[in-house]
Amino acid sequence: MANTNKTIEKIKALLPDAAVSEGDSAPVVTVAAAQWHDLALALRNDMGMDFLTTIVGMDWTESMGAIYYVMSTATNEVVGIKVIAEGTRELPYMPSAADVWNVATLYEREVYDFFGIVFIGNPDMRRLFLNIDWVGYPLRKDYDADPAVNPVSTENERQSDFTDVWTLDADGKPQKHEERVFAKDDFVVNIGPQHPATHGVLRFRTAVDGETIKKIDVYMGYIHRGIEKLCENLTYPQTLHFMDRMDYFSAHNYHHALCMLYEKAAGIEISRRAQVIRVMMDELSRIASHCLFIGTYCMDLGATTMLFYALRVREQILDIMEKTCGARMTFNYDCIGGVMQDLAPDFRDDVKALLEVLPKNIKEYNEIFTGNVIARNRMEGVGVLSREDAIAYGVTGPSGRASGWACDMRKLFPYSIYGELDFEEVVMTEGDSMARFKCRMREMEESAKILAQLVDNIPDGEYCVKVPKVLKLPAGSWFQLTEGCRGAFGLYLESDGTTKPYRLKIAPPCLPQAAVVDHITRGMKIADLITIGGSLDYIVPDIDR
Repeated sequence: MANTNKTIEKIKALLPDAAVSEGDSAPVVTVAAAQWHDLALALRNDMGMDFLTTIVGMDWTESMGAIYYVMSTATNEVVGIKVIAEGTRELPYMPSAADVWNVATLYEREVYDFFGIVFIGNPDMRRLFLNIDWVGYPLRKDYDADPAVNPVSTENERQSDFTDVWTLDADGKPQKHEERVFAKDDFVVNIGPQHPATHGVLRFRTAVDGETIKKIDVYMGYIHRGIEKLCENLTYPQTLHFMDRMDYFSAHNYHHALCMLYEKAAGIEISRRAQVIRVMMDELSRIASHCLFIGTYCMDLGATTMLFYALRVREQILDIMEKTCGARMTFNYDCIGGVMQDLAPDFRDDVKALLEVLPKNIKEYNEIFTGNVIARNRMEGVGVLSREDAIAYGVTGPSGRASGWACDMRKLFPYSIYGELDFEEVVMTEGDSMARFKCRMREMEESAKILAQLVDNIPDGEYCVKVPKVLKLPAGSWFQLTEGCRGAFGLYLESDGTTKPYRLKIAPPCLPQAAVVDHITRGMKIADLITIGGSLDYIVPDIDR
């Protein structure tokens, strides 16, 4: 992470009594809840901390709270602010930062959903993933997981038309009142959850005036699998396979990230060969992911033929993966210390064959679709996301870079061997659906450039170094950001010195991309919702962990 000494000095000037913990990742400043909102405003307005990367809800048993990881897009400094909640365990509360960073509205809802911490001033304190009548908060350490407490319902889905808003009364005590999600006379239709263009079970409750969108309320709670909770009762190696099951197109990238986090905490150095293999698998994944985006997105807009054109390259890559990993989807290939097994004998030849045909295929995609007058009319100027709004809503990856935000974590915080490689960060300025499409097309070319540099330079050596059979990590906390196929992938680990993580927070790129849909579709047509949502390329299992 970038040096944060200046930011820490400014925080200490504002709050001399604030405790600062230094680690090998971003420093963390501990503040009381009463100090938080003023500090949040100062962080954004005076210190340039304009990007909220994630909020980590925490139950330390003796207290509860949240850690806000914020970043400056000007200096790339990252700092964590640990806020201790006030109130009782039955009703912990703290000020909201929703008026400081737009994406905090949704991130705080997630913390409330799983920890029960109420954010005073957040305009929408509803459950985010769980049913409105769910009993308890699953990520608390004392949560009762007995199925009898929350039996599987056979009734219709329960979703409120009202949201809770919490304020403080004259005595400084939290009080709740209800506000309507939609206006009383709004006509509300459902787009999803079963819809071919929502790319998973995601539901947009959409208020419309004729075919014009007035407001969208996104509901995500259909496939939550409790990965973060499960990880608390598994050993570190046992947690890895979950990475395949979130963004399954970024399976290698996410495995790579979690392995690096554990290796950093354990002080494990992996071999050069393993590093090269990991990076090559990451970039093969990026090309395959973007191919699937191209195919399914074009199909959303009616260009069905493009799906089959794009799948040719994806299938070629999956053949390469299958020969080495033994799987075409849930690869489970990266492991602590390196990779599970060595490359297949014809890996180099297969990658070279891919690099030979890829430029012709990309040219073909452009000829068939990108310049098509119908595609241009459907995409250009549709769903414009400004650079400022991309940052405020935390929209990273190709969707953020299409809005002019250079947010590639491989460049901002080079990890593994990325700092040695020659590739360009693709940044465009239009911020519309066409720019997001073109950005991914060009990123495929840059990934191919990375593969071309490495394919004849895979060093000899171990593909996996020896690690302890029983892995215990030292007590402490670590945070890191890497680049998945859809954007910044964040991980926070808190260890209590045992063989299992005390807390593993997963911050995927797709949650803020779904959160921004309401903002950039207002005033657009229903047909534009399909165009815009598809161009963001979110994937629901990544959102709904």
